[in-house]
Amino acid sequence: MSTTKPIRSALVSVFYKDGLEPIARLLHEQGVTFYSTGGTEEFLRNLGIPVIPVEDVTSYPSILGGRVKTLHPKIFGGILNRQDHEGDVAQMQEYDIPQIDLVIVDLYPFEQTVASGASEADIIEKIDIGGISLIRAAAKNFKDTVIIASVAQYAEFLDILQKNGAATSWEERKTFATKAFQVSSHYDTAIFHYFNTDETVYKASITDGETLRYGENPHQRGWFFGDLSRMFDKLHGKELSYNNLLDVDAAVNLILEFKDDAPTFAILKHNNACGIATRPTMKEAYLAALAGDPTSAFGGVLIANGRIDADTASEINQLFCEVVIAPSIDDAAVAILKEKKNRILLVQKEVALPKKQVRTALNGLLIQDRNDVTDRAEGLTTVTTKAPTQEEIDDLLFASKICKNTKSNTIVLAKNGTLLASGTGQTSRVDALRQAIEKAQGFGFSLEGAVMASDAFFPFPDCVEIAHHAGITAVIQPGGSIKDELSIAYCNENGIAMVFTGTRHFKH
Repeated sequence: MSTTKPIRSALVSVFYKDGLEPIARLLHEQGVTFYSTGGTEEFLRNLGIPVIPVEDVTSYPSILGGRVKTLHPKIFGGILNRQDHEGDVAQMQEYDIPQIDLVIVDLYPFEQTVASGASEADIIEKIDIGGISLIRAAAKNFKDTVIIASVAQYAEFLDILQKNGAATSWEERKTFATKAFQVSSHYDTAIFHYFNTDETVYKASITDGETLRYGENPHQRGWFFGDLSRMFDKLHGKELSYNNLLDVDAAVNLILEFKDDAPTFAILKHNNACGIATRPTMKEAYLAALAGDPTSAFGGVLIANGRIDADTASEINQLFCEVVIAPSIDDAAVAILKEKKNRILLVQKEVALPKKQVRTALNGLLIQDRNDVTDRAEGLTTVTTKAPTQEEIDDLLFASKICKNTKSNTIVLAKNGTLLASGTGQTSRVDALRQAIEKAQGFGFSLEGAVMASDAFFPFPDCVEIAHHAGITAVIQPGGSIKDELSIAYCNENGIAMVFTGTRHFKH
């Protein structure tokens, strides 16, 4: 038996009418009978298409201010009946239920109404009941019924009609049913989030997704769910990879710490900053950031907190880098940076980042609030006899911002608004410090007068002692160890200034 089903009748009830006209005209030309209500009925009549009001089928008017229109056995029986089931066929005849082969629905705009700041009464009225019921019914009975559940599916459906006339295959109906359940589940998730106050219940629905070339490694598949066009205007380059996206995410979070600062440029590799500097001009900031670790910068992700001009672009163009991000890029700079055909150029938009962070763990998910605490001067407590100078305070806060966005355990060494080196992802804070010192010295940086930032407290005075011998003169750390006094005492004995923030910044 053929799985192709003709469409002889259609129930149409939509909120948005955009794109509906060509579908309706084509179906009408194919002799399809239309059933409808309210505004959609009027829309079809204005096109010169005959329409049977749902009220004529149910013998009930639209009641309760339009809350009940299609919720009736004669409507849902027409959608849900199994055309090859003898009992269903008999009951359709017994109760004079019209067959409905196609349902076109576009739900009330609940999410848009919430986003508009409407009153709760208006929001409640935008919870679609009849429409969502029609979607589920038609999708359940996809064997016999076609469901078009969103204006976003009109173009695809119109293409099928133009190719095949008023008929669909089993595969096409099942595909539309799948999309319909996605529409209904997303809609219900949005409603749940509006009402929910229990943070131990988690539901997520993201309708924008894309397949990546591969995941973290070529043998792994990868996907991204989200709308990158809301965050960036992509000006040039290949598609972002899984690893690119992780680095871009790290870069965006890091530069956010410097959003209102003087020109600041950062270079990241494997989610960590290998160079970052603040200077009077963006070109100077870039060159200082690059000098911090020109080796690791190769193939990195670059990001600026301000405009990239042609002079800066000319310097960047000498480096092989995967991605360049900035809130604005001059036309002349774009032309220069486009000289490398695969280099990805992104102009970052003003978009709020998610308030919750989600990751898989074991057989479930770990969810936490975003770490939106940035250490500031007014929150520092000087715990040593010697207080840091203003220049040291500026560098301490600079280093702390980097530390917060670097994989733990981490130590960051900085001076004059420049990252000299960092120890990243070490199992011991002492190892992280030694790694940072060795790296800084390897690139020829003097640590005399530099500052040190730690993402967590020092349980012993060994780190401040090692730092002191390397030339560090000021330290910023959360504090909170039962042995804080040991580190404080060492600093006092050796003329080191140390401040506590009271906030730990682990990043795993």
